[in-house]
Amino acid sequence: MKAAFLEAFQQGAQQVILHGTDIPDLTTHPIHDALDALRDHDLVLGPSTDGGYWLIGLKKPAELFDGMEWGSSSVFEKTVAAARGQGLSVHFLLPLTDMDTGEAVKHRMPEWASPQPYLSVIIPALNEEAQIEEAILNARSPDAEIIVVDGGSADRTVERAEQAGAAVIRAPRGRALQQNAGAAAARGAILLFLHADTILPKDYVAQVFETLLDRRVALGSFRFKTNLDQTLMKGIEFATNIRSGTLRLPYGDQALFVRKICFQAVAGFPDMPIAEDLVFVRLVSKVGRISVAPAHAVTSSRRWKNVGLLRTTLINQFILAGLALGISPKTLARLYR
Repeated sequence: MKAAFLEAFQQGAQQVILHGTDIPDLTTHPIHDALDALRDHDLVLGPSTDGGYWLIGLKKPAELFDGMEWGSSSVFEKTVAAARGQGLSVHFLLPLTDMDTGEAVKHRMPEWASPQPYLSVIIPALNEEAQIEEAILNARSPDAEIIVVDGGSADRTVERAEQAGAAVIRAPRGRALQQNAGAAAARGAILLFLHADTILPKDYVAQVFETLLDRRVALGSFRFKTNLDQTLMKGIEFATNIRSGTLRLPYGDQALFVRKICFQAVAGFPDMPIAEDLVFVRLVSKVGRISVAPAHAVTSSRRWKNVGLLRTTLINQFILAGLALGISPKTLARLYR
């Protein structure tokens, strides 16, 4: 920290602020408050609840760091004493809690304290023998259970899912019904709904955890990407990510993940033949915020190839418009098929 302050002042900065990266409740407002306070004070400190500080700001170099017993509960108190001993004026921000220990994380997110899996990956499937194994293997994690909900496959979907290590249950055909059945069987505090032809990012559990570290977020998703390397497809991916990020309305093939308590609050996915994911997201948005993680979930481009890129895009947009206009989902489902 001493070196960072010195370098910044040597480069001509008149106000320098350092803050921690493990403070879930940190927003831009305290940063602005700190900058404002440095106009009239030499030092700004944001005390943390463990006796340290989560922010320190200076408008000139000061000897505050040498000999400090870092990690102790007296860091904040000793820093204030050192500052006043040098005649520095001090301004205090409101206390915040940082995530220094596993216990702090468990207190913040009690689902991690449970012996149950943190996360349940739920995969609705119907005749997906060619795709299901890769999806399961990429989703395997010590922190997750994987549940495949089969809707009556006539191929080797169930066999391959079990061989890949997933638990398999049966449910009536229909993505909404199958996903709700998987949620009912899930033990995790977080539910992630994965299409059988979609591959999660390697660090997806960490991405889910970081997204939901903000307790205001009820549901998250990953960014949209396909396995088709074509210019037009890249444009479609870009537009989809702009839409889902701006409107906070991600599609189901972006691997939606939601707190189980929020899932139960909206009674799960509505029983619809199409667009159950969009309606579900809208329902959850009334419970909490929607957030999109920075990593990509990669979905198969098979439908795009079979139907055509432009035609598939037009159909998807027509369905969105149809829902907004109140057209029956059954009518829209016939168009989709």
